[in-house]
Amino acid sequence: MKRTKNVLSDKEKELVGLLMQDCQSTGDIQAKMKRLFAGTIEQMLEAEMEEHLGYEKHSVEGNNSGNSRNGYNYKSIISDYGESEVAVPRDRNGEFEPRVLVKNQTRTDEIEQKIMAMYAKGVSQRDIEDHIREIYGADISQSLVSKITDKILPEVNEWQNRPLESIYPIVYFDGIVFKSRKDSQIINKCVYSVLGIDMNGQKDILGIWLSENESASFYASICSDLKKRGVSDIFIACHDNLKGLGAAINAVYPKTKQQLCIVHQIRNSTKFVYYKDRKEICADLKKIYGAVNLDDAEYALEEFREKWDKRYPSILRSWDANWAELTTFFNYPQQIRHLIYTNNAIEAYHRMVRKFTKTKSIFPTDDSIRKVVFLSIREITKKWTMPARDWAMAYSQIMIYFADRFAA
Repeated sequence: MKRTKNVLSDKEKELVGLLMQDCQSTGDIQAKMKRLFAGTIEQMLEAEMEEHLGYEKHSVEGNNSGNSRNGYNYKSIISDYGESEVAVPRDRNGEFEPRVLVKNQTRTDEIEQKIMAMYAKGVSQRDIEDHIREIYGADISQSLVSKITDKILPEVNEWQNRPLESIYPIVYFDGIVFKSRKDSQIINKCVYSVLGIDMNGQKDILGIWLSENESASFYASICSDLKKRGVSDIFIACHDNLKGLGAAINAVYPKTKQQLCIVHQIRNSTKFVYYKDRKEICADLKKIYGAVNLDDAEYALEEFREKWDKRYPSILRSWDANWAELTTFFNYPQQIRHLIYTNNAIEAYHRMVRKFTKTKSIFPTDDSIRKVVFLSIREITKKWTMPARDWAMAYSQIMIYFADRFAA
C-alpha cells in the first residue's frame, strides 16, 4: 500500500505552529495537547451555559432574568491526553445540564473503549489498572473497570435472546469449565456453547448457557431455548455424549440425527490402556472409524473384539452401547462426513476462548464469566468470514439427503 504524508489545512498548519512553540520533545507536545483538550472542553461548556441562560457572559440581558451564573465546579476528566482538571460552570437555579461533559462523567468514551478492548483481549483488571496509570497518569480501581465492562451486559442479554435461523444443517454442542466463587468457595461453572453452521456454511455461536451441574434438565432448557428463538430444525447434531444431552436433543428435535465425537470416543477408550498397548489399540480403532462404509466398520469392530475384548472389555462395552450414534456419519458421503465425525469446530473455538481468558483464573460472578466469554466471541467471530471447508460440495449433498426437510 502506497504511503503518503499527512496533508494539513491552513488552519491545521497554524495550530501545529502554535503547538511547536517552546516544545523540545514529544512530552512537551503531549502536555500542550492536554491543556488544549481541557481548554476546549471548558469553552464548549461556556457556550452551552450561554445557550442555557439565553445571554452572553457579563451581558446586561441577564439582569433580572431569573437565573444567572454561579461560579464553577472543578472535576478531573481522564482522556487520551491524561488526567485534566476542567472547570464546569454552574447556574444559580441548578438547572444547567451540560451535554459535552455529562453529570458524573469522569472519563471520555475513548478511555472506556480502550478499557473494554483490553478486557476483550484477555487483559486482567489489575493489568488494565496498571496500563491506564502508566499511559495516562490516572488511577482507576478494579471496581471501576468492572463497572465499565458491566455496560456490555445489556448487549450480552440482547445477543443471547436474538432470533436465530429456522434451519441449521449442522450444530455442535460442547462445554468449557471455569473456576468461580460461590459462598466463599471455589466451584466449577460450565459454560455450554452451541455452534451452528447455517445454510450458507457460516459458523455462528448460537448462545452460551451457564450451569453448575450439567444435567438432563439443563440440556433440555438449552434445546428449548433454541426452539423458542426460531430454530425449527437441525439436521445433524454433533456432541461428546454427555449424559442426558442426546435425550434432550431427541425430545425437542426428534428428526435430528446425532453423531458422537469420534475423537472423544478414542480418548475415553484409551484412558485406562497400558502405554505399551496404546499405539496398537489406536491403530485398530482407526480401522473402525476409518472404514469405507458401515459394513466394513462392523467387520473391523468384530476383529477388535476378538483381539482386545478379554484384556480391555470396557472399550467394547462403550462402542457397543453408542454404536448407532458413533456411526451416523457412515450414512453420508465424504463431503458431509468430514464436517460431522468430530467436534473439532467447537473445540477450536474453545481453544480460542481459553486464549482470551487465560489471565482470569477465578471469576467472582456469573456475569463476569458471561462478559468475558461474550467479548471473546466477538473477537473470535470477526475472523469467521469464510464458509466451512468445501461447503459448496457438502451443501449439494445435504440438499439431496435432507430434501424432505427443506420442504417441511
